[in-house]
Amino acid sequence: MEKEEAIKQAKAILDGYLEMNNHRKTPERYAILDAVASMDAHFTLDQLGGKLSSEFRFPVSRATLYNTLNLFVKLRIVIRHRLASTTTYEFSQSDGHNVHQVCTTCGKVTSLKSQEIDEAINALHLKRFKRDGYAVYVYGICSACQAKITRGKKTK
Repeated sequence: MEKEEAIKQAKAILDGYLEMNNHRKTPERYAILDAVASMDAHFTLDQLGGKLSSEFRFPVSRATLYNTLNLFVKLRIVIRHRLASTTTYEFSQSDGHNVHQVCTTCGKVTSLKSQEIDEAINALHLKRFKRDGYAVYVYGICSACQAKITRGKKTK
């Protein structure tokens, strides 16, 4: 799905939820959604707050950010990654299929596409359970950290 289409879909999901639950359509929620969609990679709450303040000129409180991101996670507009060292988020542009590489040294998270994993999960026969998405985390050491470790060994 293209990013523009994903943003349109996310706004429609948010509109529908707010209308059905008689919540106000606040400018903060939509500014946060625009900022989330503009992020290029995984981001932290602080990085999102910084982007809203500096680029969007729309500072919001940490509590507003946190509560809005929780709503976006509930609506599956945003994916939350709770890792050992930090919590990161990403704008969901997929159909609920997420595969990530997590560096156990630096904590960097990268998304990847894997037809093999898609096929394996689609082949699972789940009893009395309707799957609507999945997340897979592959832990290891990224190439940048591997290079640092190798250089460290060579200098000893």
